[in-house]
Amino acid sequence: MSGACSTGPVRKRNIVPHRTRYAIVGTGSRAQMYIDAIIGEHADVAELVAALDPNQGRLEHYVNHIARVAPDAGTPLTAHPDELERIIRDERIERVIVTSPDFTHAEYVSRALRAGARVVVEKPLTIDEAGSRHIVEAVRETDGDVVMTFNYRYAPRNSAFKRVISAGAIGRPLSVHFEWVLDTSHGADYFRRWHRQKANSGGLLIHKASHHFDLVNWWISDVPARVFASGDLRFYGADNWRARGGGERPERGTGASGDPFALDLEADEKLRDLYLRNEQYDGYLRDKDVFDQGIGIEDNLSLVVDYAGGPSMSYSLNAHSPWEGYRIAVNGTEGRVELDVVERSDVSLDGAGRVVDPSAVVDSRSTTLRPRDERILLQRHWETPQEVEIPAGEGGHGGGDAILLRDVFVGRGEDDLGRAADYQDGIRAIAVGIAGNRSLATGMPVRVDQLDLGVRLGDASSVSEQQAHREAAAAGQPSYSPTAPAQETAR
Repeated sequence: MSGACSTGPVRKRNIVPHRTRYAIVGTGSRAQMYIDAIIGEHADVAELVAALDPNQGRLEHYVNHIARVAPDAGTPLTAHPDELERIIRDERIERVIVTSPDFTHAEYVSRALRAGARVVVEKPLTIDEAGSRHIVEAVRETDGDVVMTFNYRYAPRNSAFKRVISAGAIGRPLSVHFEWVLDTSHGADYFRRWHRQKANSGGLLIHKASHHFDLVNWWISDVPARVFASGDLRFYGADNWRARGGGERPERGTGASGDPFALDLEADEKLRDLYLRNEQYDGYLRDKDVFDQGIGIEDNLSLVVDYAGGPSMSYSLNAHSPWEGYRIAVNGTEGRVELDVVERSDVSLDGAGRVVDPSAVVDSRSTTLRPRDERILLQRHWETPQEVEIPAGEGGHGGGDAILLRDVFVGRGEDDLGRAADYQDGIRAIAVGIAGNRSLATGMPVRVDQLDLGVRLGDASSVSEQQAHREAAAAGQPSYSPTAPAQETAR
């Protein structure tokens, strides 16, 4: 009898799916979204192997957090960012998530790529021309992969807005009006912490508005060509406080009473554990006074942006509004589409004069004249306005975070809107802010192609192709129906 025959029981081999090995650099508050995704919903495909931060206390905060909420997830290694290359090599790290302060992004993205890892980076990609060149050089040397997490693309309202424009409902886009208002809870926070120095954040034109500029680039499928900016620090800061008759103020918010602009770290468990208890490691104060000296960023900004394909945008950002949200209109050859969003209708105070936790405020109160709401209106020429359905979202940032995290950790599914972003999208977004900052300094308009970003943003041929694509869509769908947009797909 030839051959061998097994007489024992047949054993089935358990196939364990591969889990991507992650390290995260920067363990401030933004890191929690990614850490919770890795140890929670996406634990079957992702594993947090290491966390890196110069502040040992913040590292211990997340080690304790993981042990408390996901004891089976294991304990990640902790290290200083100086050890990034060693950690990637010794622990076989496949992807690095960068959630450190903005001015460090270029360094950590480039080092991770050169050490052999792929990268996921929070917006903004970086804050200046040198950082852009640094990342571009690393990508070219390594042929590395960089994912930009522009979560606002994934918010159902913003996706629905994109779908209207891409379908040709308003024809070829000609102009954009974009107004974003940050309230005195959220907006003020940028003037308390490291963001208040332009060398750290690039100012709100980079740190905050890169979200907004990316949305416009994506919505109209175009690239910025020229920027003129105007703005200043007009509300926050010591000079403005004194000009309004303000008196002496404490250096920090913790311990202050009766001041709605003071942030008391003792009153917030997460902020207390993450920052107040860890000041001894690096001296970082999370609760500085928004009306003190030395603030180097603007709180009121206006821009005119010309795009390579012909459209222009008027943009404004206010960081001390009594309500929070945004208003956008895109005018085209066939009509106009508008998006109005109220993210928070007011900033409420408790009996002691402190700001009530914004997440606890019910904005849909029947007594308010500005309820939390979102609405898209499409009006084609010679037609009455029609409301466009916005699919329900899930999670933070207008319902975009959960969808984004699936793309990051599970993989990019089919998406006719092209929401997944890479480093080139990141450069196109910060290009507006970098040019805007130069315009603020010089008082002159700045051409984007004069910036030394390490890569061209686009040329006439690519823009013409985009325009032809839009016009073909418009010609093919003259009877666009706003009542039945394609629904978000849960992947």
